[in-house]
Amino acid sequence: MSSAATKKPRTVANAEPDNDGSRATSTDNHDITIEIVQLKRTLGLHNGVALIVGLIIGSGIFISPKGVLQEIGSVGGSLVIWAICGVISLVGALCYSELGTSVPRSGGDYAYITEALGNLPGFLFLWCAVIVLMPTGIAIASLTFSYYILQPVFPTCEPPDSAVRLIAACAICECCNCILYWLW
Repeated sequence: MSSAATKKPRTVANAEPDNDGSRATSTDNHDITIEIVQLKRTLGLHNGVALIVGLIIGSGIFISPKGVLQEIGSVGGSLVIWAICGVISLVGALCYSELGTSVPRSGGDYAYITEALGNLPGFLFLWCAVIVLMPTGIAIASLTFSYYILQPVFPTCEPPDSAVRLIAACAICECCNCILYWLW
């Protein structure tokens, strides 16, 4: 058994220990011993940091520095903007950690909204997330990926939009194929 799983033995009826210490069932009282196997509910520092970096920073960190530097015009000003955004992200991470400890159910935002506002707003958020939020995030990440893949091919100019979109569509299709293969 791996360290990520625990076994909780539970005896349904009275069972007599055998000579070797294991539980034996007799034909008279039909004792049954059931072992429940489940994963440990632990999240360490490394896992938490990886989760926050993946969710909050995401792929936007690779596109926004150029735009921030162009709009501000100075390196110092852009570093100040990045520091302010880092503090805002830290506050958001602390809010999510507080929600995670006070609402210990799985489901993330859905569980928090359902707990606070009821079933209907939680259901509506879930459908908006599935229909709008998740596909948009995947599209942005794949467009970022394809733009950076094509930049070495077009070093002096912007890559053509049709090539960026084609590679992004291929990346999304390949990810969907991998997920379907994994699920099947």
